[in-house]
Amino acid sequence: MSAPIDVDHQIAVARRGADDLIVEAELRDKLARSAKSGKPLRIKLGLDPTAPDIHLGHTVVLNKMRQLQDLGHQVIFLIGDFTSMIGDPSGRNATRPPLTREAIRANALTYHAQASKVLDPERTEIRYNSEWCEPLGAAGMIRLASQYTVARMLERDDFSKRYAGHQPIAVHEFLYPLMQGYDSVALRADIELGGTDQKFNLLVGRELQKSAGQEPQCVITMPLLVGLDGVEKMSKSKGNYVGITEAPGEMFGKLMSISDELMWRYFELLSFRPMAEIAKLRRDCAAGANPRDAKVALAQEVVARFHSPADAEQALATFEARFRGGAMPESMPELTIESAGAGIAIANLAKQAGVVASTSEALRLIDGRGLKLDGEVVADKHATVAAGSTVVVQAGKRRFARVSVR
Repeated sequence: MSAPIDVDHQIAVARRGADDLIVEAELRDKLARSAKSGKPLRIKLGLDPTAPDIHLGHTVVLNKMRQLQDLGHQVIFLIGDFTSMIGDPSGRNATRPPLTREAIRANALTYHAQASKVLDPERTEIRYNSEWCEPLGAAGMIRLASQYTVARMLERDDFSKRYAGHQPIAVHEFLYPLMQGYDSVALRADIELGGTDQKFNLLVGRELQKSAGQEPQCVITMPLLVGLDGVEKMSKSKGNYVGITEAPGEMFGKLMSISDELMWRYFELLSFRPMAEIAKLRRDCAAGANPRDAKVALAQEVVARFHSPADAEQALATFEARFRGGAMPESMPELTIESAGAGIAIANLAKQAGVVASTSEALRLIDGRGLKLDGEVVADKHATVAAGSTVVVQAGKRRFARVSVR
């Protein structure tokens, strides 16, 4: 580490946007010893490569990792190629189908490069938990399983709900938190980061470290980022996500589609701006400043981080040409349409949004090139809007609505 950084400042950095910091007194002690010895803390974050792309929801914890990395600590980005074969049961109401080795390997190849868009790759230790999980073998797995009881496992919220609801829990699902906890033992982690849905797993790590004679890790949990629909957590399966490898214009447009209220949560969890600056932006908007300008600043910051400042400027120019050039109003009705995950036909969406009186009127407008979706003319009468999408529908020149489809 370079020159010691004030412990109170480091605690403030750790706490920004976090739901839990367990245990703060222990973390203060670790930080004080680190500052005195010049030895950085080992900070672990594990992600299972269950899909090929990382989205902004994943970057909430990656951002926290980068903030701690910038304080001089050693960060370990752990790719759960072994635990992916078990399947994380966190937040699930049914057994997660395990992935094949081939799918895991293909997804893992993209994770390092994508994580490097947030973390400093020169100062990041990349590890795969198959390194120590596979050599553990059957005998080692039995010894590990002996350190935790079924009763303790059933204290976990999702397990207890499934058990009470007579829903099946496969025995291998109990192995997941044990293996994640064992990762902390193998890496001798001082701090582990994760989403709020990972809290149980992270605390198992503390217990297994104690059993192994190690000082238990501190735990920092970050909230789950709400997706573009403003309702569900960001997820590729729900279609309400922003992928960090998406084109600049697409990323910019998606961020501009979020509600003004949700924007402040995105600022807190995705922006690197000081909280005092974000608080001032919010006060200015409450006093009459246009929240759209704050949203533009957020969208440009995110696009610049994952692409470049020039790309962010071009994305703004393209967005302005499409929307402001079309005289789109600064504010418009906002609503959510339930589709049971099936999506909705554009004509029905226009009717339910109130921009047309009937589906027949919507179809006539499509024939006359008078119905637009996100500023683009709708040419296909059979077009649908997928669940998880947030779009601006426009009928004629003056009727607009922002619609989230669930």
